[in-house]
Amino acid sequence: MRVPRRPRGARKPRPARIPGEPGSSRLPRTVTVPLGFVPGAAAAVALVLSAYGVERAAESSEPAARPVPAFHAPRPDIVARAAWLGDAARDQPPPRYDDQVVAVFVHHTDSPNGYDCADAPGIIRALYEGQTQGRDWDDLGYNFVVDRCGTVYEGRAGGTDRPVTGAHTQGFNHRTAGIAALGTFTEGAEVPDEMLRSIAAVTAWKLGPSGTDPRSEVRLVSSNGGSRYAAGTTATLPAVAGHSDGYMTDCPGAALHARLPEIRDLAARIQGRDAGTGTDTERVELEDRAPNEELSP
Repeated sequence: MRVPRRPRGARKPRPARIPGEPGSSRLPRTVTVPLGFVPGAAAAVALVLSAYGVERAAESSEPAARPVPAFHAPRPDIVARAAWLGDAARDQPPPRYDDQVVAVFVHHTDSPNGYDCADAPGIIRALYEGQTQGRDWDDLGYNFVVDRCGTVYEGRAGGTDRPVTGAHTQGFNHRTAGIAALGTFTEGAEVPDEMLRSIAAVTAWKLGPSGTDPRSEVRLVSSNGGSRYAAGTTATLPAVAGHSDGYMTDCPGAALHARLPEIRDLAARIQGRDAGTGTDTERVELEDRAPNEELSP
């Protein structure tokens, strides 16, 4: 039996490399299998393109960095949860997050005003126990608490620099932050300037990444009919609102609510915006996607 001779000058085919051997690209099976059906030089081109596509896909899995907004504010000093929570922490589910914070709701804790600021951690701990044990919530509802001396405390777990979904304003917990003033600020109560400045500082910082002007208005979709707005209703609210703007309550008290314009203006200045009333209105849509709103006040 005669064996056909290879034409002169023809190259002897090399054995295919096994993925994982030295020099192999070790591409995923889903990439290498289809290439067996591509003849000749086209296979080499397809291999390069496929490898490039895999590399690009891996790169694109990393979260894209947000551009730094034109107006932003530095992070204020914040006392960590451990300083007031101690060993009182309860088992709780992982925190939930939104994509950004576009509004802030200001609250008061409806607790006594004449406290020594050194006692603030214990008062916040009592609030936590009241909400988690008395109301069976999974955590403190507020994202931040500010005492009469202007000290800012981390509230709800999840990371102060992240858009943690709170449980502070029923129907409008998503894409918002809840800041509670430690005390009761009904009509005639004195609101300490230190407290106002710190609320403004936290507000400016939290609204900075979304580019929200604290003096503007935002559009939020109610997720719960227990709020002032039926579920699914679009509400136009101040970017810095009082609890009572979104829910039927006297919180944050008439005295503190009357100071919200000052907080908005100060927060805008902290962000580096021009002084003024902020006549430009920013509209931010929020889709209805708020589970477990029954746990919020």
